[in-house]
Amino acid sequence: MDNRNFTALPVYQKSLVVKNLSDAIANYFSYDSDFFVLNGKSSLRSDIARALLTDASLISATLVKASSSKSRSVRTKNIVFINIITRNILSYCNGLEKDGVKEKEYLNLLRKEIKTFRAYFKQWRKSLLFGEE
Repeated sequence: MDNRNFTALPVYQKSLVVKNLSDAIANYFSYDSDFFVLNGKSSLRSDIARALLTDASLISATLVKASSSKSRSVRTKNIVFINIITRNILSYCNGLEKDGVKEKEYLNLLRKEIKTFRAYFKQWRKSLLFGEE
């Protein structure tokens, strides 16, 4: 599948939504001051926000890798990795909530987007692994 067709798929579009939403949430909840940055220390909330950014940006890149690979084992490894990433993102939401984030509606929105992404991902995964693509 060429990249133009792949980027039009709902699973890829939803991965971009998750990435953009994660970026906005991480920026909103991260509150490193210059003092912490200069001393090499950061808050738990900022660490979680940084991990959220990293994992969310890996989803779309890993989708592209899985789609473009000819090897079934590479596709399977990338699919497993995406499952791990989405579980991690849900864990980061829980961690932010436990850290005392008051704006839980943002976290619930990200959880909802992850749930929707997983539904699209499940359909796409079946087509990728069983050759219906």
